[in-house]
Amino acid sequence: HPTQVVDVAPTNRSDQSVAERLSLKRKGDENTNGNSPHPKKQKIHEEKELILQVAEGHAAAEEKKKQEIEALSQETTLIECIHEVAYPPDWEGERVEGKQQGMQIDSSNSDPARVYPFELDPFQKASVACLEKNESVLVSAHTSAGKTVVAEYAIAMSLRDKQRVIYTSPIKALSNQKYRELQEEFEDVGLMTGDVTINPTASCIVMTTEILRSMLYRGSEMMREVAWVIFDEIHYLRDKERGVVWEETLILLPDKVHYVFLSATIPNAKEFADWIAKLHSQPCHVVYTNYRPTPLQHYLFPAGGNGLHLVVDEHGKFRDDNFQKALATLTSKDKKRTSKGKKSSGTSDCFKIVKMIMDRSY
Repeated sequence: HPTQVVDVAPTNRSDQSVAERLSLKRKGDENTNGNSPHPKKQKIHEEKELILQVAEGHAAAEEKKKQEIEALSQETTLIECIHEVAYPPDWEGERVEGKQQGMQIDSSNSDPARVYPFELDPFQKASVACLEKNESVLVSAHTSAGKTVVAEYAIAMSLRDKQRVIYTSPIKALSNQKYRELQEEFEDVGLMTGDVTINPTASCIVMTTEILRSMLYRGSEMMREVAWVIFDEIHYLRDKERGVVWEETLILLPDKVHYVFLSATIPNAKEFADWIAKLHSQPCHVVYTNYRPTPLQHYLFPAGGNGLHLVVDEHGKFRDDNFQKALATLTSKDKKRTSKGKKSSGTSDCFKIVKMIMDRSY
C-alpha cells in the first residue's frame, strides 16, 4: 500500500514536552495505518506518558525538597512540636490562640504521676502538661515516635488520683498486646475483648472500641467511675465501615470524661479537636510532631525483576535512576507477554505505585 503523507506543522523539538511528542507520534501512526491504534497499545502509551510526567515532576521538586530538608537541619536540631487548642463556643476561660511551637511547661509540679529514666521529647512534655491541666489532648505523630508515653502517663495519673481509666484499641490482637504491656507497668489492669474478660473491676481496663460502645448502649455503671478514656489509633474514625463505631462512642460518652487521642499524622487534626470541644464543651489540645525515629524508605519490586529498587530514600529524595530501572523491567515483561498473545491485566502495578507516591506527596 502507498504510504500516506501526514501534514504536521513544523515545530521546535526542544520546546515540546515528552508527552506532546508522544501524542504527535501516535497521531501520525493513526493516519499512517488508516485506523485507530490497538486499545492495549494506546493504554500502554498513556501510562508511559503519565509516568514520565510524574518522573519529571519529582525531578523538578527534588532539588527544592532537598533544600528544605537542609534548611530545617540548619535552623534547629530540636524536634518540631506544634501545639494548638480547640475551645467550645461558650468558653470563657483563658485562651491560647493560633499554633504554638510547643507550650510553656509548668515545672512546679512536685508530684508527677510518673517519672521516666530519660528526658521526654518536646511533644511528650507538651502532652503531659495538658494532662496535668486535666484537659483532653490529641497526639498526632508518626509510628514509633513515642505516643505510648502519653497514654502511660494518663493511666499513672488516674491511678494516682484514684480514678478509673479505659484504654481502647481497634482490634482484639492489639488489645491483648496492650494488656500484656500495661500489666508489666501497672498491676491494676484488666482486659475485656468479648472473647476474654480478665479482672473487670481493675482501675485500668483495656478493651476494643466496640466493647466500650456496647457498655454505653447498656448504660454500664462502670462509666460513672471513669475519668479518662484513651483512644489508640483514633484515625480509624475515617474508616468507611468501622468509623461509625468511634463516632457513636465519642457522642455517647459523658461530658465529664476527658480524652487522650493517639493517632498517626492526620491532615485535619484541628478540625477533629474542634468537634470534640463543641461536642463535650471542653478544650481539646492538639499536639503534633514531625519526628520520625524510624527512617522511611519506599521500594519497588517489579514482578519478574531481579530485586528491590529504592525509589524514595529516607530523606524524601526521589531516585529517578532506580525508578527507570524498575520501569524498564516491567516494560520488558509486558512486551514478552504481548508477544505470547496474553492479555494485559489492566493498569500496571508500577503505574499504580507511582500514582500513589505522587498523590500522597512522598
